[in-house]
Amino acid sequence: MVDLFDEGGVLGRSCNSGVAAWVPLSHCSKKPVGVARKEDIPYIRCQVCEKLAKELHQQVHHKQAQIAPKKISEYQIIEIAENVCNLKKAEADWILRIDIVEEGDRLVLEEQDSEGQCNSECKTIERACQEVMGYSDTDVAEYLYSSKPDIDSLSNYLCKDLTKACSTKPPPVPKNRAPGEPFAAKSSKEAEMEKLLKSMEGMPEAPGMKMYSRDDLMNMKNFGGEDGDDEDEDEDEEANFPSKLGKVLKEKESGKRDWKQVIKKRIEDTSMTLKKQANKYSSHIRHWWRGKKTTTSKKRVKTEL
Repeated sequence: MVDLFDEGGVLGRSCNSGVAAWVPLSHCSKKPVGVARKEDIPYIRCQVCEKLAKELHQQVHHKQAQIAPKKISEYQIIEIAENVCNLKKAEADWILRIDIVEEGDRLVLEEQDSEGQCNSECKTIERACQEVMGYSDTDVAEYLYSSKPDIDSLSNYLCKDLTKACSTKPPPVPKNRAPGEPFAAKSSKEAEMEKLLKSMEGMPEAPGMKMYSRDDLMNMKNFGGEDGDDEDEDEDEEANFPSKLGKVLKEKESGKRDWKQVIKKRIEDTSMTLKKQANKYSSHIRHWWRGKKTTTSKKRVKTEL
């Protein structure tokens, strides 16, 4: 995490530097990471496959409705199939709405009205989904694209013909199985925040953007040791950047602007600022290197003479 400053000092911290977003401090609390219970997968594999088929069918139709009158491409369907079992992608949000419930000697997947916290059950469903899909995503996508099946046909193809996930009856659940955690629904704000962060992962410059402290920004001004109007302009931008960020976040607190738009705008602005700095410093290095090569060449000529 990296400190962010306003004119008065420390303002807050970035809790997701991988996404390079500045977020309200209330979203920075650490959460326990759930681990998949692999031993539960045989009991839910067929149900996961059936829900996966349903989700693929719905998402493809939803995508087609979004881009109409254009026709959905096979590549777009492959993209859905590749992401539908990956909780880091929005296509897998359906997993967050499922609870694993023990009924007698069976485990049953029950769909909930809202998304829940992702703990071990969530990770178990994700793992089962990934095992079912395996390397079949392109085959499923091709079938969806060429045959345009209904949900039942797609389920039979995926779960019985292609993967055999439902070819046999699941075994009974052991009586001594440790129960899973209860389903804990997310708040609407938390769910919205996570969707926003997922959407930012695809933004240019967002995944690898480096975060800078006030000292980092101040030290940048002396890089290269050259003067110029363009440098003065960039220095002003660097000096004002933290205070501008503080102002933006204060506006969010007062409700003057929507914080989602603020975050997106700051990412875009920061991306442009860092690009300009990188280009400027790269130019300094190139000039220095050319000068050094020229000096070395002159010395060699004198030595030969």
